[in-house]
Amino acid sequence: MPAPREAAIENRLWSLDEAMPRSELRALQARRLRETVERAARVPHYRDALLKAGVTPGDIRSPGDVRRLPFTTKEDLRANYPFGMLAVPRSDLARVHCSSGTTGRPTVVGYTAEDLETWANLCARFLVAGGLKPEHMVHVAFGYGLFTGGFGLHYGIEKVGASVVPASSGNTERQIMLIRDFQSDALICTPSYALNIAEVAREGGLDPRQLSLKIGHFGAEPWTEEMRNEIEMQMGLYAFNNYGLSEVMGPGISGECFRRDGMHVQEDHFLVECLDPETLEPVSPGSNGELVITNLTKQAMPVLRYRTRDICALDDSPCACGRTGIRMGRIFGRTDDMLIIRGVNVFPSQVEEALLKVEGAAPHYMIEVDRPGALDEMTVRVEMKAAQFSDMISQVQALRERIQRAIYGITGLHANVELVKPQTLERFTGKARHVNDKRKDKRRP
Repeated sequence: MPAPREAAIENRLWSLDEAMPRSELRALQARRLRETVERAARVPHYRDALLKAGVTPGDIRSPGDVRRLPFTTKEDLRANYPFGMLAVPRSDLARVHCSSGTTGRPTVVGYTAEDLETWANLCARFLVAGGLKPEHMVHVAFGYGLFTGGFGLHYGIEKVGASVVPASSGNTERQIMLIRDFQSDALICTPSYALNIAEVAREGGLDPRQLSLKIGHFGAEPWTEEMRNEIEMQMGLYAFNNYGLSEVMGPGISGECFRRDGMHVQEDHFLVECLDPETLEPVSPGSNGELVITNLTKQAMPVLRYRTRDICALDDSPCACGRTGIRMGRIFGRTDDMLIIRGVNVFPSQVEEALLKVEGAAPHYMIEVDRPGALDEMTVRVEMKAAQFSDMISQVQALRERIQRAIYGITGLHANVELVKPQTLERFTGKARHVNDKRKDKRRP
């Protein structure tokens, strides 16, 4: 009988701070929160916001005092483009990154040399927690550029002492050649691109399970447990989840340990809250809410109570790995990605979860929402796996009905399902896009 999967990954700490007693951690958070407010007060935007809130750095005595501070939104960062949110002179910057957003002004984030050192160590923590060792070779298929993913992880890997293959994104055939020829041990990319690599490998006559890959660290987009299972089945590796966002730091905010039961937040560097997105009041532990983050050690650009728009739950129960940081669950969806269809709240991740429960449906889909008349309609275009595509019409219809039932069982909505042949839908090397909301073009002022 094979050993439990988690036993295959050695439980190692990168830093003893990851196992800091909670009482010490809370005292450290209080001190660092006060220092962060002092730094933020140098920024005109925060100076005005703190004055309006009636808060001074001296008022911060405990982590709970974070609730007295003003929120920060992406709109605030864009309004202060490019360098209006810096707490240091521009000459002190060692690097500048921007968000990967595709509309409007980008959100600009700056780093001092000390920030970059902190960032590298934070990435090293979750990589080690997910099995990375100094003797490993790591294939990084994130883009290198203004997007924070590639560079942050690159320097984290080097901190661990492992070798980096900075393949960047695109040219999937070449990526597979490099993984095969270099005998890479670990893969870092988006989860959707991992499946794309597996698909292209099979098309080229190579079983992706025969590659040398042992572990994968995937992030930058929401993904489900069902997708984890699919990646592991197709690629024969252990898949780990991690979380980060450019506006606060980049990857390294949280990551899974060998138990893979939630991502440990690096709480000595980030203070997290989980709030009802409507009332902005805390939700109970284990309940879904909007993740709000205050970075505690960022020098160049401290951010107070950043509303991530990401929906997840927090778990403060002890973890067997010994790390004491609170764990956050998978990102369930985003408040700004949530679709309201006939009064029902629907997240793309729910549709993905349904599809991956149905044998014969490939994990490639596009959700289209339209209002041809008085009511909304949701159509889900789904690729069939090659074996099902060649079957009889009656079997294709049966597959369509199974998918419809699965979507209804999770969302409570009846969806139109269109099955398309393999390789029909667009593949993404970066963040996957799964929604086309045509109602936006029809809304009346």
